[in-house]
Amino acid sequence: MPTVRTADIETYFERRGDGPPVVFVHGAVLDHSQWDAQVEALADEYTTVAYDVRGHGRTGGSARERYSVDLFAEDLAALVDALDLDRPVVCGLSTGGCIAQVYAARYPERVSGLVLADTFTPALFDRREWLQRSVLLRATVPPVRLVGYERVERVLVWLHERLHGEGVSGDYERIEGLRATGPKMATEEFAKVIRAVAAFHETSVDLSAITAPTLVLYGEHEPPFVRRHAATLGAELPDVTVRVVPGAGHASNLDDPAFFTDAVRHLLVRAFPDDAPERARGGGIG
Repeated sequence: MPTVRTADIETYFERRGDGPPVVFVHGAVLDHSQWDAQVEALADEYTTVAYDVRGHGRTGGSARERYSVDLFAEDLAALVDALDLDRPVVCGLSTGGCIAQVYAARYPERVSGLVLADTFTPALFDRREWLQRSVLLRATVPPVRLVGYERVERVLVWLHERLHGEGVSGDYERIEGLRATGPKMATEEFAKVIRAVAAFHETSVDLSAITAPTLVLYGEHEPPFVRRHAATLGAELPDVTVRVVPGAGHASNLDDPAFFTDAVRHLLVRAFPDDAPERARGGGIG
């Protein structure tokens, strides 16, 4: 099992391909397999690294009592160093996008490009968003201790669809399928991860420091607060393209992998112009 020491944990990763490096950071309560379609499509031209964030998958948990997005970003920095990756493009979705933001703002000289998908900034724009991102997330921990995160999340998916319309959660059965094939997340790790995400608004991220070309992607059926954060990223990042993934929900790379991967490929051509495969130079995003 390929692992590398990052601070106080052994981080599981899968490395494929040869070429300029791309690191994929998955969403909360998932694992590296969320990126299988993108890795499969890109590994013939790029070095792809998909890893399990602390508390997830085959990386598993640690003895730390509390986690934070800052800690996850430092784990990412340690992984990049340990694997000797030269200025990778970092692609993060949802919580992975939060991690990618922090990493890129803290180490702008160490990234060639950035993909932020279905994610949000630390800012809380109104009371409703505060309730959804902070209060409701923390409130999931006690019932998860009783019945498990799978059952609690199904209720949350139902609730989100009642509030924001069908499609907001995308192809949730596919997410359940990914979880069924990987290691089960420990309840205490779930609690630490969820509390870290719920506290993201306490993190300072200087978006103006991220000078690398950035692609912001979000699903057409995302809840309003995610769309608002996509607009904020589009307004505040110095070099940014914002695109909507048609028909997708909150896991847009799973809902429309072809569109998502094609958009990422075009960002990679911009990020690595000296290494861009000739066949990727022509054509627009379909």
